[in-house]
Amino acid sequence: MGNGAKAAQKRERNAKEAGGKGKSQTKSNEAAKNIICDKCKQAFFVTTRQPALEEHATNKHSKTLAECFPTFGK
Repeated sequence: MGNGAKAAQKRERNAKEAGGKGKSQTKSNEAAKNIICDKCKQAFFVTTRQPALEEHATNKHSKTLAECFPTFGK
């Protein structure tokens, strides 16, 4: 038996023990996006820093940070 077969068997065994549920992070990623641009409604992760938001505001909308993200930092 080759290593590939052993790995496949181990994945199957672990899936049975875990209840067969996938480990998707989609829901947690969507919940982490709570900084939203008021102009275009684009969502940003909570960890997004001010320079990236300022860049979005100036490049996409020719606006200031306060105009696009009035609740940022409050």
